Amino acid sequence: MTKPTANVSSQQVRWHTVEADHVGQRLDNFLLAALKGVPKSLVYRIIRKGEVRVNKGRTKPDYKLCLADVIRIPPVRVAAAAPLPSAKLDRIQALQDYILYEDDVLMVMNKPAGLAVHGGSGLQFGLIEGLRALRPQAKQLELVHRLDRETSGCILISKRRSALRHLHEQLRNKTMDKRYLALVRGQWQAHVKVVNAPLQKNTLKSGERVVRVDAEGKPSETRFRIIEKFAQATLVEASPITGRTHQIRVHALHAGHPIAGDPKYGEQGFDQSMRALGLNRLFLHARELFFSHPKSGERVHCIAPLDEVLEQTLHKLRNA
Repeated sequence: MTKPTANVSSQQVRWHTVEADHVGQRLDNFLLAALKGVPKSLVYRIIRKGEVRVNKGRTKPDYKLCLADVIRIPPVRVAAAAPLPSAKLDRIQALQDYILYEDDVLMVMNKPAGLAVHGGSGLQFGLIEGLRALRPQAKQLELVHRLDRETSGCILISKRRSALRHLHEQLRNKTMDKRYLALVRGQWQAHVKVVNAPLQKNTLKSGERVVRVDAEGKPSETRFRIIEKFAQATLVEASPITGRTHQIRVHALHAGHPIAGDPKYGEQGFDQSMRALGLNRLFLHARELFFSHPKSGERVHCIAPLDEVLEQTLHKLRNA
């Protein structure tokens, strides 16, 4: 059986036999990956209506696929996949220099600030499209988690679906440890070690999407630790326990200490004083990543160095 492709308009029923790489994957996640370009709501609708069948029977979105399961996929119109950028582009070749660790099942990148993890919204390409162009032989490259476009640092990419499932399980079980460095306004109080504040996504009248602390939001927790104090700022380590959009940025603001250079949640006066030191970006960096390797089970620890802008900002603060 052939694997469903995401760059055709399918007008006939397709059948897919589950191979070892997909064993244990949820049916909905399999279909969302196989039918890129199809709205998520439509994927769930065809499951709910019984148009998707597993071994000729109806099933639920959370069904875990088994070896040799036969999946019936009904006719659906799939958006044509955007072509990958040329691997010859300097910006694509430059990604090679940001690889912190790589083996046959995964890689860890030190993502530069300003690079989105995905293309779209007028962007020519994002990190994952660039890596697919750089590694055309790796057919199953997928982001394990995300970073905001303005945030730099450690980001994990899987090369095998089995590795992706294993790493996602670590995220769900909170056994993957992500530690960020953030420069925040003012003197962070030593007793504020945890921020527990539910977060809710909102869309403003302008169309801008923001996240707010809201009692109706999703439970969210970030742990903070003071690394270094300066006259008007503090360098803190932030460890997100949950993984909500803009979580560290909004929790720092909620604690009364917005992050330097934050275009959505920052404080204008503080940002101006940081710009005078040469800080022209958000000072949020995913510095360390701890996880268990999907194949060996060994604990992996990756450290992403700060870029020159962040290093120079700290140097100037120390010598102010």
